Amino acid sequence: MFRATNIHYDLAERTRGFAYGGLGAMHLLAQQTGLIPAIDQGLHLLKRHLPYHESDHVLNIAYNILCHGDCLEDLERLRNDEVYLDALGAQRIPDPTTAGDFCRRFSLPDVMTLMEIINRVRLGIWKKQPPAFFRQAIIDGDGTIAETTGACKEGMDISYKGLWGYHPLVLSLANTGEPLYLVNRSGNCTSSQSAAEYYDRAIDLCLAAGFLEILLRGDTDFSQTEHLDRWDDRPQVRFLFGIDAMPNLVTLAEGLPEGLWKPLDRPAKYEVRTEPRQRPSNVKERIVHERGYKNVRLQSEQVAEFDYRPTKCRKTYRVVVLRKNLSVEQGQQRLFDEIRYFFYITNDRTSSMAEIVHLANERCNQENLIEQLKNGVQAMQMPVDNLVSNWAYMVMASLAWTLKAWFALLLPTQGRWADKYAAEKQSVLTLEFKRFRQAFIELPCQIVKTGRRIVYRLLSWNRWLPVFFRGLRALLPGSG
Repeated sequence: MFRATNIHYDLAERTRGFAYGGLGAMHLLAQQTGLIPAIDQGLHLLKRHLPYHESDHVLNIAYNILCHGDCLEDLERLRNDEVYLDALGAQRIPDPTTAGDFCRRFSLPDVMTLMEIINRVRLGIWKKQPPAFFRQAIIDGDGTIAETTGACKEGMDISYKGLWGYHPLVLSLANTGEPLYLVNRSGNCTSSQSAAEYYDRAIDLCLAAGFLEILLRGDTDFSQTEHLDRWDDRPQVRFLFGIDAMPNLVTLAEGLPEGLWKPLDRPAKYEVRTEPRQRPSNVKERIVHERGYKNVRLQSEQVAEFDYRPTKCRKTYRVVVLRKNLSVEQGQQRLFDEIRYFFYITNDRTSSMAEIVHLANERCNQENLIEQLKNGVQAMQMPVDNLVSNWAYMVMASLAWTLKAWFALLLPTQGRWADKYAAEKQSVLTLEFKRFRQAFIELPCQIVKTGRRIVYRLLSWNRWLPVFFRGLRALLPGSG
């Protein structure tokens, strides 16, 4: 089918083509939400603004990510693209060296200032959401290893995995997938180091937004029992953390009467909308049997609960325990049975045991967010030479993901097609960054400069364009 043999290339004289037609919408978003003036008024790193302001540097890094840049060096491609400059109404943009120097200007208070500026703008976007949005805020916390091959980066260290690098902490709002706080830390620190401080900041942020309830979630590294009483004293705050299967907890679980254990039913992952299909043969399972490898099979799951007061707490809390009955097999032979316990500590006394387990398991979705920030947005490349400057870069690069979330949140859902619009809004909110960039940013267009306007004349169509233009109308109510 690919029979083209008469291919020729030519350079247009007047037509000014641009591959990222959706970038103008992201810049409008930054303007209409007040992000640009908020950065310029709140962040003071430059003594003289000749020619750049702080917002120019911050957005320069975020827009580089949106335009398929992976690192600071990719800014060189954009600063030499006249059409890119015309699309943003700019005479020039910072080069990679200048952008790296801007990252090194940050101190720890400056990074905190930038995150709080972004969060203040975030509050304004949240306030435009329907009342149901504020029923409950779910705040997830987790750490990840950001490996680096550098040898002279201040703050790097060997992680528990034996990798050189940093150990960022990510606190996010699970409702929308927005990173609320990103914290860069030394590579050998624990996952929960300084997490309580940023949980408190996230609680204050969500209360200021008007959320009625706040749920804190984390894995076993985040149980932080010395802080549970303080959080429980706040009436709007609930918490649900994993807790290590310590010998005393296992003893308590084994001592529970068998009648207290209830079977755990897992809901189906999805609903079959057509005819059920026959499952394909499990190739991995067959190879494990043929080669006589050990295989652990789940036979059943039960849940129970008991009251428990951690050593560092003055209050007693609810512990839900999940018992997994496993069988260990080798080839076609069943070797022995094994029981494993998983514990969850919470101050939620109303949800059922099954709901507690399912809610705790949903925290795994934050792993997808961290994967997007690391390998989709490339926010954890750590391109500069010290811990704080790399922290600043991480915050500025993650703004590309935040703009994606804000664009989705501001999509209108009223009118005759409200249900359809709400479904599309949720779809955009959960798109992977690569898919969002393909659907909403990589829109071939012409850039036409008139006396008072910069016109993005789109040259292609995809199924997301109706959503794109509905978002534009929300940003510019007076437009057609």
